[in-house]
Amino acid sequence: MSDVREPTSSRVIDAHRLQSALPYPPRMGMSGLLREIAGTYNADAGTKRDVVGQIVLRGVAGRADLALPPSLFAKGYGGQASAAATPWIGVFDPAINSKPGKGLYLAYIFSADLKTVSLTLQQGITHLEDRLGRGQARQDHLRRQAERLRRALARQRPAGWIDEPALRHHADRPRAYEAASVIARSYELVELPDDGVLGGDLEYAAELLKQTAIAQEAWYFSDGDGALEVNFAPDGHGVHEDPLAGFHPKDSSDYVANIAARQQVKKRHHEALIDSFGHHAVARGYTPTTHLMHPKDLVLHRTSEERTPTDEWLVEAKVVRSNNPTEAVRQVVGQLFEYSHFLYRERERKEPHLIGLFTQDIGVYSGYLESKGIASVWRSDGGWDGSPLAARWDMTG
Repeated sequence: MSDVREPTSSRVIDAHRLQSALPYPPRMGMSGLLREIAGTYNADAGTKRDVVGQIVLRGVAGRADLALPPSLFAKGYGGQASAAATPWIGVFDPAINSKPGKGLYLAYIFSADLKTVSLTLQQGITHLEDRLGRGQARQDHLRRQAERLRRALARQRPAGWIDEPALRHHADRPRAYEAASVIARSYELVELPDDGVLGGDLEYAAELLKQTAIAQEAWYFSDGDGALEVNFAPDGHGVHEDPLAGFHPKDSSDYVANIAARQQVKKRHHEALIDSFGHHAVARGYTPTTHLMHPKDLVLHRTSEERTPTDEWLVEAKVVRSNNPTEAVRQVVGQLFEYSHFLYRERERKEPHLIGLFTQDIGVYSGYLESKGIASVWRSDGGWDGSPLAARWDMTG
């Protein structure tokens, strides 16, 4: 079998021969795997269980010879109901994201002609379909996000790395993969590097993935010329005023605290959480406000309401430490009830809807908060999950 795509007829013959010989020994290492996919994959063969190219891709998750960076895992993708035009291997850091639908991850994506394969830092694309469809609007959004992430990293790019791979197919999904790329390294299959070079590139990409995830957590939706851009305009009405005009979260960058004659570097995860969720709230049709709201963390109003809205959502944000939400939940309950009483009821103002905002899933405490009339929202795989009440308010997704 050659290192590159053979004519369709010979590739089909090879596929049948391999099928009859299964199980067969796979080519070792990442370079061997990439060559094997290029030599066996055939989009015209479909996705049935006996299709050799699909067998190779499905077997990626169980391979132990790929020398992935520590904690990362890989999975192959060749399509579901129909075969993918551009097969690919996802490489995931569980601390950042474990699924390709949304969030950031790495991927080896083959061009449709199977002549090149590109290692790319990808943004998830499928979660955008409900809001932006599958066409140009989604591609434009992904390219804006990718450009912002590149600027936020402000990192020297090594030779050979580019912004977007060329996947050589007209369908929307390959074009969306191109647009979603933050940075990429493309390899010609006829000149595929050995595992040492591929491993070094993957280690670099894995480190870049971590840095990009941090940047994404706290970025500002600025288009570079000082104008603030809202990427998802609320449906059904126009935004006549900047919905972020009163939203000024504190700096989420690291800061140095001098404590007892020694320095400690601390991360403002709390402010980053508020910042990220505030921009998400805009996409969901809310206007977030932090300016002059102290001691409240964040206040939301429906963007569609008049300048004197009657409904208000009071958000209290907490960082869950050591994967134990108990203390964070206790603080949320106390503070939300206290603020609701003294800042609203005592002042004869309509009491707000209450939301606890967390950095991660709070488990059984979500139901507990719901029983108290408090919705909960938390970070999940690059997006936002939450309790049923939060979902009814369209705060998740």
